[in-house]
Amino acid sequence: MAASGYYIVAGVFGNPENAQKAVLKLSRQGLRPRIIRHRESNLNYVTLDFSRDWKEAISRCITNLEGKHKAAKWILQVAEEPSLVSANTPSEPTEVKSTKNATDFKSEAKRLKIANRSIAAIKGVNEGYYTIAGVFGAASNASRFAHGLKRKRFNSGTLFNPGGGMHYVYLNFHKDWREAIAQNTSKSKKSYKGKTWILKVGLPEREIAELISSMEKADSENAAEKDNRPVANQAEKKGRFNKRSSGKPLNDKLLEKADQYFAKMWYAEAAELYELFLSQNENEPHFEVIQKAGDSHYFNTNMERAYYWYDILYSRHKEEMSADNLFKYAHSLKGTGKYSRAKRLMRLYNRQMAKEEAAALNRYSRAKNEKVLDNILGTEENFSIKNIAVNSEYSDFAPMFYSENKVVFASAMDSSFFSTRRYKWNNQPYLDLYVAKINQESDEVRNAVKFSKKINTKYHEASVAFSPDNETMYFTRNNYGKKLKRDKNGINHLKIYMSTKRDGEWTEAREVSFNSDSYSTGHPALSPDGKQLYFVSDMPGSIGETDIFVVDILDDGQFSEPRNLGPEVNTERREMFPFISDRKLYFSSDGHVGIGGLDIYEATLDEENGFGGVRNIGKPVNSKVDDFSYIINEETQKGFFASNRRGGKGDDDIYSFKRLIPEEANKNAIAGVVTELVSGEVMPEALVMLLDENNRKLKEIVTGEDGSFVFEDLDSNTKYTLKTVKGDYFDNEQLITTRDNELVEAQVSMERLKELIAIEDGIKKLKTEMIYFDFDRHYIRSDASKELDKLVEVMNEYQDMVIRIESHTDSRGKRAYNKYLSDQRAKSTRDYLISKGIDPKRIESAIGYGEERLLNECDGSVRCSSAKHQMNRRSEFIIVSM
Repeated sequence: MAASGYYIVAGVFGNPENAQKAVLKLSRQGLRPRIIRHRESNLNYVTLDFSRDWKEAISRCITNLEGKHKAAKWILQVAEEPSLVSANTPSEPTEVKSTKNATDFKSEAKRLKIANRSIAAIKGVNEGYYTIAGVFGAASNASRFAHGLKRKRFNSGTLFNPGGGMHYVYLNFHKDWREAIAQNTSKSKKSYKGKTWILKVGLPEREIAELISSMEKADSENAAEKDNRPVANQAEKKGRFNKRSSGKPLNDKLLEKADQYFAKMWYAEAAELYELFLSQNENEPHFEVIQKAGDSHYFNTNMERAYYWYDILYSRHKEEMSADNLFKYAHSLKGTGKYSRAKRLMRLYNRQMAKEEAAALNRYSRAKNEKVLDNILGTEENFSIKNIAVNSEYSDFAPMFYSENKVVFASAMDSSFFSTRRYKWNNQPYLDLYVAKINQESDEVRNAVKFSKKINTKYHEASVAFSPDNETMYFTRNNYGKKLKRDKNGINHLKIYMSTKRDGEWTEAREVSFNSDSYSTGHPALSPDGKQLYFVSDMPGSIGETDIFVVDILDDGQFSEPRNLGPEVNTERREMFPFISDRKLYFSSDGHVGIGGLDIYEATLDEENGFGGVRNIGKPVNSKVDDFSYIINEETQKGFFASNRRGGKGDDDIYSFKRLIPEEANKNAIAGVVTELVSGEVMPEALVMLLDENNRKLKEIVTGEDGSFVFEDLDSNTKYTLKTVKGDYFDNEQLITTRDNELVEAQVSMERLKELIAIEDGIKKLKTEMIYFDFDRHYIRSDASKELDKLVEVMNEYQDMVIRIESHTDSRGKRAYNKYLSDQRAKSTRDYLISKGIDPKRIESAIGYGEERLLNECDGSVRCSSAKHQMNRRSEFIIVSM
């Protein structure tokens, strides 16, 4: 036999020869390996070192045996006596009678992170443990894969599961689970490079007996306590399960043990046994067992497995399901991202509630519920979130600001390596309070250490609140004196305790006056001025399973009577983890419309009207699972919350966040509608361009069906040009100047090209606006160039068009000079058109007529204004052919 103590193990082998080879290899590295053999499993453990003191064993592991062995290794505790035999001697390796690390298949597979599944016994298939390499729908594909493995000298085969309709290809088969696990963890499968997992088919009676025996032994070590996280109505959580389908009596020893665990609210153990029982009795319609299997996972926030069993319950027993069943089913659907179906189930829940004469509890109509949910799912708030460094593999939650740069939180992280006391609800170590430092720049949290020994006990402590001067604290703890106290139903409730600082140290905690042995109080939160204490309770007068209450802290240190925050905040379900700032109340709930299990909400605070306007803070803080214990610094918009979402380090993890506040909206914009000049109809699909002062394009947009456009986020008091283009219309350009944080409206009217063609006195002309010239000048003005550009557009549209240009002057100046000047203007107009790409052959002539063809009476005999004289200074375009 092996000596009792702690062994550092380098490997486990089923084949003794392989163990001997490992010993020889390690010996060449200057180590002194030995082999011990497990008497029942015949597994060979290759050990590197032995110590009677677990602390010394841990120390040796941490230092890698003084740097001699850096590869993976682990510690095995052996409970029996006496000696070891060296592997180098010819004698038989020593047997190990029992190990603390190997009690049952499920827990060992979980510890070693080996994927596994259990199914009921299959006729014609050996019961035991199969190392699975592949799963196929088609039998031919499974056979081909198995044949390939056999060529590689694997003892492979296939089995068919009629329940799932799938074909499994296995590498090997073992009657004993220890051998199957050893096969998956040892080097013996190194020739197979793919991923494998273990399928357990059936369960021998011997193993059921062993499992129950090991659990009963563990039961005697710890008493049942109540969870510190979900303060809730435990009578409700025990369940009112009085429905049972007909069939054989459910008096199986396994089921009896599962029911015992469920009644004690040891949901982790109960879930495992219900799963095991149902795997052996898949086709028997046990309403109560399936319901309890789903509830065990639901209360332990494993929404995927809860959904699995509720879905089966719904498919088999839809008509028997209560409103509570439907509510949990709908929540498990949300928790697995199936929101459309969750909506349908909530409609059934509403109808069922009405049948059960509880419709008054429904605070929202179905339509409003669904609209709110759609809005939450369709909106993502501006948060950046990060998983913090101090999270462990267990539950870490309920952060609270402490001092200037610290945070106190609850954690089940285990500091005692071998003697962990585990809490039966979720099979995790008991909760203690920890304190850690916050890096204000990176928002990272590090260097977590246990909080005061005066506060932490051997049971649960969590959910802390500190007074503004950090001299008084309130926290949640199990109700116990020298031992746990229970009510008449055997439930150990939670209570709020307070402690004050004396000479820099926390004093022994004492209860607050509104506690009771008959109900729970917990999750304290102080108002910023320290004058009001908010908390969660299921005390008489609660609207739902747990409500948020508030008491005043009086001048003498006493408390007022608790006040329920009312139906605006509290629902018929759970409200928990309040946090109050000077602006808002934040809390978690599964009663308000949400996207998962517990969601985080905010409610505005009005001194006259109380709390109102409860709002889901949305994604990414809220997820499809539980999100809770949200705290925030309103000035920096930074804070923390907890969640059991995927991708974390453990069960519940703490996340830091920063709420990104968008800059004040820039209201500088230009908007308008494009219409047709003559008809006034709106013009969709017109291209509108925004140009800067240098005529560079900044933005463009195509008008919608209503002809509208808008350019946003512009500079204030800045000049822009709007250029609008569409098909056989003239380009339209407008100069527009923005104002200071205002919307500027523009009206764009588009003129068709063909509308410039007109007939006057039987002569076909291009009717542009007048081409005006300055007095005694013949250069093309800017206003004239815009009109000539229209002419270019028409001539480009009608490629066969030929024109002649006629220019005129007013009557001022000498007649001969005016004739010369007008001719120069005609030639300037012709040259401009040619510069824009018009073929010179398409301009038959460009002639000036001086003052011979005046348009008005201003022939020099009467006094005329400058405007009237300018009307005579013009160019005209006669269409010769087209």
